[in-house]
Parts: sequence; C-alpha cells; structure tokens
Amino acid sequence: MSEITRVGVDLAKRVIQIHAVNAAGLRVTGRALPRDKFLAWCAQLPAGCLVAMEASSSAHHWSRKLLAMGLDARIIPSHLVTPYRLQGKSGKNDANDAAAICEAASRPQMHFVPIKSVEQQSMLCIHRLREGLKTERVACINRIRGLLAEFGLVFAQKPEVLRQALPDAIEDASNELGGLARMALQRAQQQWQELDGHLDWCDARIAAHLKASEQVRQAQQLMGVGPITASAVVATVGDFRQFKDGAQFGAWLGLTPRQNSSGGKNNLGKITKRGDIYLRTLLIQGAKSIVLTAHKRDDPISRWVQQLKEKSGWQKAVVALANKNARILWAVFVRGKSFDARHVSVKPTGATPVGSAMAQLTAIPA
Repeated sequence: MSEITRVGVDLAKRVIQIHAVNAAGLRVTGRALPRDKFLAWCAQLPAGCLVAMEASSSAHHWSRKLLAMGLDARIIPSHLVTPYRLQGKSGKNDANDAAAICEAASRPQMHFVPIKSVEQQSMLCIHRLREGLKTERVACINRIRGLLAEFGLVFAQKPEVLRQALPDAIEDASNELGGLARMALQRAQQQWQELDGHLDWCDARIAAHLKASEQVRQAQQLMGVGPITASAVVATVGDFRQFKDGAQFGAWLGLTPRQNSSGGKNNLGKITKRGDIYLRTLLIQGAKSIVLTAHKRDDPISRWVQQLKEKSGWQKAVVALANKNARILWAVFVRGKSFDARHVSVKPTGATPVGSAMAQLTAIPA
C-alpha cells in the first residue's frame, strides 16, 4: 500500500472497483470492494494519495469522506474519462473504467469537478424536487383535461381557467359526467392541490436561501436572473474562482458554440449543451423574458439585445444574453462588485492579462 500514488475508483451501488498504480504508473493492485469496506481500504493509503472517481451518484459523498481522511480526492467528468479506456467502447466494464479513471487523473491539463459541500447538495435537493413536482403537476393537469374531454367538457389551456372551472364541472348535474367520473376528477383535483402545496414549500425554501445568502442576492440583481436561478447558481457552482474567466464559465454551462475548425478556418455550430442542464435552462428562460421586453428599456444591455435580436433573431439573442449573464455572474462574484446594467467598460489596448480582462466581462459589444 505504501507504493500506491494514484487510485482510480469506479463507483457502483454495491461494489466499488479500484485500480491503483505506483509513481512509475505501473499497476499495483486492482480489485472489487464492497461499499462497507472501501473506506477501510482507503485508510491504508499514504497521506495525500490521489484518489480519482468519475462524476456519478455518491461521488461527492465519497470525496468528502476521503478528504477528511487526508487524501487528495478528485472527481472527473464522465465524458473526459472515456477517451482513456484503452479497450474502447467494446471493452467497457468496471475494471477497465477504473483503469481509465486512474489514467485520466494523471493528465496535467485534466479538468476536475469541484467537490460540493453538504449545504450545496442539500439546496440542490430542493431544486431537483421542485422540478419533479412541476413535471407531475403538468401531467396531472393534462390528465384532468383528457378526462373532461371524454365527456365533451373543454376549457382554455391556462391552468388558472381550469382551476376555476373544475369544481363547477364536477358539481354540474346537467353534464354527462357519471358518478365514478366525478369521484375520479375529485381525486385528481386533490392531487393537483397537494402538488401546489409541495411546490409552495419548495419556493419557501428557495426564498429562505435568498434571504440568508448574500451571494444569492447579488446574483438576483442581474437582468434575467430571478430567485430560483440565483439560488441554483450559488448551490451548483459555489466558488466561482475555479474558473479562470467568465468565458470558461460560459463554456462550462454549454452556452458556447460547437467547433469543427481545421486549417485556420473556423466552423462554428450550435451550442455544446454541456454542463448542468437545469442551470443552463434557467439562464436561457430568464434571458428569454428580457429579450422579449428589451424594447421597453433603455439601458446598454437592452439596447444591445434589441440590436442583436433584429440582426440575428430572438433565439440567438436569448442564448447570447444567457452567455453574457454567465460571464457577468463570474465577474460579480470574483471581483466582489454589484451588478450595474448601465456600466460600460473601456476595452484596454494591447495584450491584456487575465486579471485585467475581468473588467471587460460586462462591456457591451460594439
């Protein structure tokens, strides 16, 4: 065990596969361990030994445990591990995956996933629960509409209209609803009310996060960033200094175009859609509301958005504003200054170091 300098770990529900190498990169051991014996095995590793695992369920939990033991725990994005599997797609198994993780962790330019705290993951539980409840509520509403349509009862698509009309439809004896159908609709109405109550509880927790966290309040100042988006950004990212600049943060969210460039010719396509889907969706939805109402405001960002909308269409303007908000979020948290929608920076001339480039992130393109 004293020879081991790096360990690749493939996590699973019941069995954890390990692949350990020495300083020369030669395999020392490879075995499968039950979950309850994994930490005991890691306790025998030398202090500061690198233990890498793939981003997956429970990865942050194990990383926190390993850090507390004095080990160097790191998490690697899944798509960055696959190229290091020597057997390719046809040779995927736990042992080969652990070896690929161990090899990927040795690369000096490898990007690792920051380990989330218990508080961050707890807040993200609220957001995940809220998204699931929203999906269930939409399904419940559509189910009610389908049941009513079977008896010739059709209402406007807005949920508020259906909410007001449903009790009268159930109590109206002149329609074709049978006794069992009325009881079924009453049950569906109760489920709808319960889902609304659960969503209100989630919104209250997010509002409490906004009240307790200065970072969330700073993020909410941006145009197109509401309480839910601000809370999700802080809970997901944590320390924004892990990104060298705002452009890297935008790329991490998948808001930058795909590239297929060669021979000095740049070919850009659609956005990559990498990173956290939930966070990217929130930023785009918030940007959409700003783009559609940009003509009503006179600040520099709104004028820029309106010009881009007229030139390239509202969809590209929405993605561009979402990317700009990501860059501004990075600048706000790294520089520690409040957001000012009317601030226009002066672009420095000549070569600019990364530290000085922070001032450009909120500038409006010419």
